[in-house]
Amino acid sequence: MNFLQEDIGAGDLSVVSLPNPIVSGYFVAKSNGILAGQFLPSTIYQLLSDKVEYTPLLTDGTRLNSGNVFGKVNGPAHTLLTAERLILNLMQRMSGIATATSHAIDTLNDSSIGILDTRKTAPGLRYFDKIAVHTGGGINHRMGLYDSVMIKDNHWKLINDLPTTVRQIRTEIGPTKTIEVEVETLAELQLAVESRVDIIMFDNQTPATVSEWKQSVPDSIKIEVSGGITLDNLATYAHCGANFISLGYLTNHVIPLDLSFELD
Repeated sequence: MNFLQEDIGAGDLSVVSLPNPIVSGYFVAKSNGILAGQFLPSTIYQLLSDKVEYTPLLTDGTRLNSGNVFGKVNGPAHTLLTAERLILNLMQRMSGIATATSHAIDTLNDSSIGILDTRKTAPGLRYFDKIAVHTGGGINHRMGLYDSVMIKDNHWKLINDLPTTVRQIRTEIGPTKTIEVEVETLAELQLAVESRVDIIMFDNQTPATVSEWKQSVPDSIKIEVSGGITLDNLATYAHCGANFISLGYLTNHVIPLDLSFELD
């Protein structure tokens, strides 16, 4: 509702003097990519009017080609025009993220490694961004600071004894939440293994280093790789032995998919 308030304010001045018949329209792809956000049109329309009926023609995760019509709608003309930009803004962003995620999976070409998202999302849009990553075939990392523990480089500066700190954390959070530790050196890796954490993140390491360091990690601990990984070098990490690769660019360097709405 806040998104609508931001856009509409006291009212849509562009439609106040126009006729308001029941009309139909359609949503169409103007470029190729992965569709995401099909729950948005009906949700947003219903916040404005109960006289709108949206019919999705394709499901989330569908590979769109330019010209594909993915949804049709009937309702008051004013409502359709007022909601148009918010629906498109969110669906274009989500579809862009889903497309980038799918592209990353295809580029890596290693089904043994899952592609993860990060917390590098636009404030207020994380829920939508995370759904989009999942739609594109990726795996959602933690939603926020509240659902798992990640000890990163700045946390290390506050820690004198990692194994003791990890034991204290487990006592505080209980057995159902995971603990992950980011490491940049072999000494940190050894401490993380000794602490029996759930996941170790190898930060800013080459594929060769990942393969080498993996030998020191028991199978009970998952390995995540992150830092400095782009679409240009992603394929070099195939078969490096990691369980996951996290990619911040999926949600903080978004190229929206070109989608459009047209009245019939």
